[in-house]
Amino acid sequence: MNNIITVREYARLTTRAVAEPTLSLVHIDSGDFDWLCQLNRNYLVSHEPALAQLEDSRTLRLDNYVGVIETPSGQVIEILPKTALDGDDPRVGRELVRRMLEKALDLSPRESGEAALELFDMPLSEWVMARFLTALDHLVKRGVRSDYLRLEASEPFLRGQLDMARQMRQPVGRGHHFALRYDLFLPDRAENRLLMLALEKVAGATQHPDSWRLAQELRHLLTEVPTSRDIQGDFRQWRNDRLMAHYQGVKPWCELILYRSMPTALHGAWRGISLLFPMEKLFENYVETCLRQQLLAGAKLKSQAANEYLCEHKGDRLFQLRPDLLLTHKERRWVLDVKWKCLDSNDRQSKYGISQADLYQLFAYGHKYLRQQDEGHLVLIYPSWNQLKVPLEPFYYDDRLTLWVLPFELATGLPHRLVLPDSASALNLPLQSTSSC
Repeated sequence: MNNIITVREYARLTTRAVAEPTLSLVHIDSGDFDWLCQLNRNYLVSHEPALAQLEDSRTLRLDNYVGVIETPSGQVIEILPKTALDGDDPRVGRELVRRMLEKALDLSPRESGEAALELFDMPLSEWVMARFLTALDHLVKRGVRSDYLRLEASEPFLRGQLDMARQMRQPVGRGHHFALRYDLFLPDRAENRLLMLALEKVAGATQHPDSWRLAQELRHLLTEVPTSRDIQGDFRQWRNDRLMAHYQGVKPWCELILYRSMPTALHGAWRGISLLFPMEKLFENYVETCLRQQLLAGAKLKSQAANEYLCEHKGDRLFQLRPDLLLTHKERRWVLDVKWKCLDSNDRQSKYGISQADLYQLFAYGHKYLRQQDEGHLVLIYPSWNQLKVPLEPFYYDDRLTLWVLPFELATGLPHRLVLPDSASALNLPLQSTSSC
């Protein structure tokens, strides 16, 4: 089993000696350090968000990504959410990321028969591979779909249709062979080719004995299926009709492994699978999904509303305003913005860590989206952690606009939902108080 380094967002990776590794500071080999630096440069050249910041010649500071990176040397670096503190059990952070991925990427929830995966104490990539193998095994037991494939061949016997034009062009000495066209009922179809390619990737990457054993069994059962040579083309041919309904459970896992539906993924020539997710976007998607499940009848939640602009100039509207979420119920509106940042409710001197730019942004949203209401409520949503368990006292822009800072509960064993203030009647969000994600 490869050595696993577990850190959290914004942790420092250094080639210097570290007396006691923590989630915020670990030692890595110089070869892995150089490879990460080169990978980061490649991302910057391609105008991708930076994976890390170079603090000095021997230290890298990670950015706000979670997931797993495997270096060419086989070193696995697991990155957990920054809500994890030094000394915390890494399984808590892993379970949080898994739960958020299932909701944010619309993956099927765990089935009762998959209890073993609940305690699967491995990095995210191993979890994804195990879920893919479980779904593929279920599909194979229900039956792999085949389709008719048109073939052209030269055979010493007749079958199918004789191609007279090709037959007449047969060279001397080949007259006893027939130029034929015929159909064979084979499992060589787009869906199966993609699944086989994903299976080959998993079989070569997994380090868990149970996953490796299941992957070899499935490879043997699917030996007649070739691997895909055109991933995007085959995904376009993936059918979703009634006969292919049992393929839908494995499709999102196949997409994850083949880098289709990932917020971001690392490609490389090494055999490991690396998965990275921008935590800001993942948290925003998760909050949106959870809130949709809690809406009262008649309430609507719109993501990235874009019908208001900051100003007008020469008859044109300029600087589009796009709040993360716009909640409407009857004649009322609420603007919600989601921030993946750990506030400190005890640090009033530093304004709890709230960005001044965020307050300016919410003021503009309120002025434009809530201008027709006598009373407007804006909401900033932050992750709940040790230093932010209850809502802050409201911030008042003026007599009409009020800003609320609310934590979103993420702790294991607690319902994942928005923590409302004691004076919830003033905010009056159209959410079911007993519902959770």
